[in-house]
Amino acid sequence: MRRTLQAVPLVLCGLGLLHVSLVTDLYLRYVKEGMRPLLIATGAVLLLLGLASAVLDRGANSSDGHGHGHSGTPKVAWLLLVPALSLLCYAPPALGAYTAARQSAKPVVHQGDFDPLPGASPLPMTLSDFTSRVREDRGQAIKGRVVRMTGFVTPGDGGEWELTRLILNCCAADARSVKVRVHGGPVPPADTWVTVTGTWHPGGTLGTASAPVALDARTVTKVPRPTNGYQDALPPGESVAR
Repeated sequence: MRRTLQAVPLVLCGLGLLHVSLVTDLYLRYVKEGMRPLLIATGAVLLLLGLASAVLDRGANSSDGHGHGHSGTPKVAWLLLVPALSLLCYAPPALGAYTAARQSAKPVVHQGDFDPLPGASPLPMTLSDFTSRVREDRGQAIKGRVVRMTGFVTPGDGGEWELTRLILNCCAADARSVKVRVHGGPVPPADTWVTVTGTWHPGGTLGTASAPVALDARTVTKVPRPTNGYQDALPPGESVAR
């Protein structure tokens, strides 16, 4: 098999990476936002390597005068075409409820003392901040406060559901989840991104591990997936409650 054909998987992989990271924002389905420069660089290197291989093959064939290549490519190498064509033609969906439902919520541990909560109402919070306040804040500052959190819907049992965030250290393979159970109101469809306002759902002893990480919902509003969807962070433009 000629080197020109060997270059096809490299070229397509390079084009696929450049498509999802440079032309679109599909890369956010699989990696954190900060990985974009590395994806662009990798795509460019693969594309250049593939093109260089094809050019060198053409030059070798011209000097040979016959154009008959004798080198072969392992058949397994052509499996690279599968992810390459997938990125170019049909990008797999982002991780969501299916992944979150099959793993336990990420343990949240607060380091140091808790600062006083701001007076805003509803109070913007991340799911991790809410979890640590419920489970570790002996001052019970969260009691009675109306909070606002954003995440996607993971269906649960008994007509309840969980507001969820998936957190990546690097890529989709190391995803971990943080969840807040939501009581009250209709159950939105799985994977729907929503902003929920409500108050802590009483149970156990607030500020200890016996307290449920749960919310009595007042409002549930559908929102677009934020650009920082793989972080447990507030949507862009909101300040973090500490």
